[in-house]
Amino acid sequence: MKPTPLPKQKNLRADCAWVIYQILENGKSSRDCLERVQRRHNPRDNAWIQEMSLGVMRRLPLLQHWLRTLLDNPLKGNKKIIEHLIMLGLYQLAFSRVSQHAAVGETVNAAPYLGGTALKGLVNAVLRNFTRQSLVDAPIDNPIINSGLPKWLYKAIDNAYEAGADDVRSATNAMAPIWLRVNRRKVSLQQYTAMLDEAKIAYSLSKEHADGLILEKREEVTGLPGFSDGYFAVQDGAAQLAAHYLGAKDNERVLDCCAAPGGKTGHIIERTPGIAHCLALDADGQRLKRVDENMQRLGHAPVIKQGDAANPSEWWDGEQFDRILLDAPCSATGVIRRHPDIRWLRKSTDIENLAALQQTILHALWTILKPGGTLLYATCSILPQENKQQIRTFLASTDDASLSPIVKTETIENPGRQILPGEQQMDGFYYARLVKSAGE
Repeated sequence: MKPTPLPKQKNLRADCAWVIYQILENGKSSRDCLERVQRRHNPRDNAWIQEMSLGVMRRLPLLQHWLRTLLDNPLKGNKKIIEHLIMLGLYQLAFSRVSQHAAVGETVNAAPYLGGTALKGLVNAVLRNFTRQSLVDAPIDNPIINSGLPKWLYKAIDNAYEAGADDVRSATNAMAPIWLRVNRRKVSLQQYTAMLDEAKIAYSLSKEHADGLILEKREEVTGLPGFSDGYFAVQDGAAQLAAHYLGAKDNERVLDCCAAPGGKTGHIIERTPGIAHCLALDADGQRLKRVDENMQRLGHAPVIKQGDAANPSEWWDGEQFDRILLDAPCSATGVIRRHPDIRWLRKSTDIENLAALQQTILHALWTILKPGGTLLYATCSILPQENKQQIRTFLASTDDASLSPIVKTETIENPGRQILPGEQQMDGFYYARLVKSAGE
């Protein structure tokens, strides 16, 4: 698809349609597209753009079904973006608090900003026919359309979770809460919750998370008490378990591999004041800038380095690590509720390629782990091919590797802990802990 430039003049709905178009037609992430658009608007409008564009991602199969029903012929070429504007209008009418008058009128008025002046009548007709025909109330006897997921992922969840598949899909489509991790180097959990109480910000605590809390309502994070002072980091509860399961100790050398944006690095340092050396490694130089920014705000000073985890010879200093956290590149199917565009950016063919890369990285990092050392394997995936199947394969091919159970139910055939979306309000995540034999 030919790249479509951001409209020269800002318009709320045109800019939102541009974000949707970039994700679906050009494979761009919502993070990158939203950042470009949101520079042009005020915070309140930015929140609306994010809510609408990600809402379209959650309801896309249904919106596309309605679009095909209402549109005689698909739009092509430079007119294609108007289809995305129409879907935005349909989403407003069906799922938002926007009035019918504004949803139709303002969406029609946005068409010229996208080069669609001649298509204003079409946009108006489609949206009014949608309302006139009461399509929002018409039942659709297609579970894949109703799931809001691509066909391949719908079936993959079926294969992995059988009777529990509907629950997994439902949780995948839910809204994710905001988790905070209190920076224990600067403030205790009790001290920080007292600050939230004073600010009248509601929260809940979790028994499994010594440093974590969940906000009861969505808040502007930068406006929370202590943000600029580094009193907390935004980090989902599942990701907060990494530092706990890794179990780093004072005077140890620790590698956090594929570390960006640095949440787990910060937590490791906060839990281990006497750590000898902590290296945050990532292949993406742009994302490493975020690691540096986050570490500065939190007051931490790990070594930050760009490098390919599959090729340690390019960046390793020759001294083995006591503990390695491998947050492996994965499908991110466990965090779709937080990043709904992921479902449309991933393809079924990606899973096999990712699984091969995960094995390559596992074996490469194993060579730089000390005898007796611990490697914690983690993904934000819910697919067995990236999780327990990976660990089974690695254990079968690595004589000096053994499983160090995280939960009592683990076996060699069923290794690790699989957290499903919504479990204790957490994202979907997988952990397996491996120990390297100490030798003779």
